[in-house]
Amino acid sequence: MKRRMHSAVALAVLTALSGCTLAPRYERPAAPVADEFPAQPSANAGEGLSAADIGWREFFPQQTLQDLIGRALANNRDLRVAALNVEAARAQYRIRQADIVPHVDAVGEGNSQRVPANLSQTGESYVTRQYSAGLGVTAFELDLFGRLRSLRRGALETYLSLEETRLSAELALIAEVANAWLTLVADQELLRLTRETYEVQRSSYDLTRLRFDSGVASEVDLHQAEIALRNAEVNISVYERRVAQDRNALELLVGEPLGPEFDPSGASLDEQVLAHDIPAGLPAELLERRPDIRAAEHALRAANANIGAARAAFFPRISLTGFYGEAHPDLSDLFSEGQRTWSFVPQIRVPIFAGGANAAQLDLAQVRKRAEIARYEQAIQVAFREVADALAARSTLDAQLRAQEALTRAAENTYRLADMRYRNGVESYLTTLIAQRDFYAAQQALINTRLARASNLVLLYKALGGGWREHSE
Repeated sequence: MKRRMHSAVALAVLTALSGCTLAPRYERPAAPVADEFPAQPSANAGEGLSAADIGWREFFPQQTLQDLIGRALANNRDLRVAALNVEAARAQYRIRQADIVPHVDAVGEGNSQRVPANLSQTGESYVTRQYSAGLGVTAFELDLFGRLRSLRRGALETYLSLEETRLSAELALIAEVANAWLTLVADQELLRLTRETYEVQRSSYDLTRLRFDSGVASEVDLHQAEIALRNAEVNISVYERRVAQDRNALELLVGEPLGPEFDPSGASLDEQVLAHDIPAGLPAELLERRPDIRAAEHALRAANANIGAARAAFFPRISLTGFYGEAHPDLSDLFSEGQRTWSFVPQIRVPIFAGGANAAQLDLAQVRKRAEIARYEQAIQVAFREVADALAARSTLDAQLRAQEALTRAAENTYRLADMRYRNGVESYLTTLIAQRDFYAAQQALINTRLARASNLVLLYKALGGGWREHSE
């Protein structure tokens, strides 16, 4: 009775030990940022639809841009590599998980040995043979101190970290494709504007030549008109090159050649991105929204688990090797009745002296955890800055766009009046030329401001972790 009680107590102790690890209790580090974003009214911080609730198809309403993003998600090579890294990490986790259970193998073995006469007890040499077949377990470790479970936990957290990294790469790719398309649309619009300006400059040059031939305009006016015309020609070449390069960059992101259906001609920048504002919320919400922050936290959890494995190396390690099957000196009678055999070889290994290797492994694991804490905190700080920068830009770009639109209207009115006065012989061509240059520059600045505003909305959407809910469904 007492022996049974002792066995029960021993079993209970082993069961308790097998359910725990020596990893430190994980505690999420405090976010090293302010409680609220600058330029974000606290009263409206939680109102409205958050970026995480808006899928990218909703945020980018134009079908052409949606098709480009869909193709990029399917064909982009960087994203494909990230997905393969996730598959590799998943396989590594399955390997660690398999270490928890015994590995049973079917074992067949034949052993032949010749004993020389001088070693034989009979004084004659002879040959011994033995054959065996059965099931064997080799060096199965009893995970009493959680070393294997800590390694498994670390592999799981690494897999989860790479999965979040893949998702982060996916969101970054969506933003890159959107910005590449917006840049292409803007440069195409600038090219169209420059061609229209060239036609106006050519008409003005022809008129100035007629006035010069008639003795009304001076040779200086003629050369000034030609300079404006040649500048327009130069700008056409510049924007044609930029449009071609923008298309090449977009094809690289999409991962395949783009057909004629992806022509940005006629596309408007204002129609490419969702118009209404996105509440930024609170910095604490970024911990759940941003996949790069979640990836950094999983990496921190993996480092924490590795400390448990390093601590377990200081404790005894028990492994079991066993065999159960048939054995016989004649192969033909191997499976005859009465040839049953088994062996059971437990082994305990207690670390006594390892030259400081175990202590060094523990120090390394602890240092790596501190490094992951720093990376986690840095990921939060980078996310905070990206959101803060996008909010600061949003609060000023709207005002800048309104001012630029007013400036463009004023420049257009000035050019129209100056051209009319020049054609009627009231104003010099220099005044008209200056007004035309101001109007052209104002139109260019207006397009670039619209591009900056649209790109900033994309940046804010990405910085807030927008779209990830759609991909997790």
